[in-house]
Amino acid sequence: MCYSPTASFTSSAIIATIGVATLRHTPAPRALLFAAMPMLFALHQFTEGLVWLGMEGRIGTIGRDHAAFLFTLYAQGLLPFLMPLAVTVLEPDGWRRNLMWGLTAIGGVAAAWDAYGLIFLPLHTFVDHDAIAYRNVMTGSLFISLLYIAATCGSLLLSSYKTVRWYGVLNIVALSIVQLVRAYAFASVWCFYAALMSVMLYWQVSRGHLNKAAAEA
Repeated sequence: MCYSPTASFTSSAIIATIGVATLRHTPAPRALLFAAMPMLFALHQFTEGLVWLGMEGRIGTIGRDHAAFLFTLYAQGLLPFLMPLAVTVLEPDGWRRNLMWGLTAIGGVAAAWDAYGLIFLPLHTFVDHDAIAYRNVMTGSLFISLLYIAATCGSLLLSSYKTVRWYGVLNIVALSIVQLVRAYAFASVWCFYAALMSVMLYWQVSRGHLNKAAAEA
C-alpha cells in the first residue's frame, strides 16, 4: 500500500475483518477458497506494512527483506495460480470450467516462473513517489505478465456468477489505471485495490448467492 505502514496495517485489519465475516457466511466447500481471498489479501497487506517499517529503519534489514520476499511471492508467485484455481473450483461443471482449468495451468506457469526468480535472484525494494517498488529481473517479463493477466482476470471474466465477473471487470479497470498512473509500483498499488474490492465479495456471499449456487453445482 502507498504512503505509510499505518495505512497498510489499517487496511489489513479492515480487510481481515471482512475476510472473517466472508468465511463465516460460506458453508459451501466449493466456495471456501474463493471466499478466503479477502483474508489472504489482508495478510498480504500486513506484510507490506512490515516492509514499510523496514524502509523507515524501524525493523532490521533482514526482517524487511523477508517481508518483501513474502509480499512479492504471494503477489507474483502464488496469486496467478490461486485466483484462477479458486474460481475454477467454484464453477459448476461445463465448458466454462474446462477453459478455467486451462487458465489455471497458465497461471501455474507464470507463478512457477516468478517464484523461481524471487527465490534465486535478487529482489530490489525501494520507495518511489510515496509507494514501494519491487524489482526482480525475471518477474518483469512482458510475456509472463500477459500470462498472469490472462490467468487471473480471464478466469474471473469467464465465471457464470455475475458478482465474480464484475470482480474481474473491476480488477481489469484497476489494473489499467495503476499501469497508467503508478506503473513504477504496480504490484503494491494493484494488490491494494484488489484487496479493497473484497468488500464486494463479502456483500455477495452474505446474501447467500455464491453459497447457494456452489451447493447446487
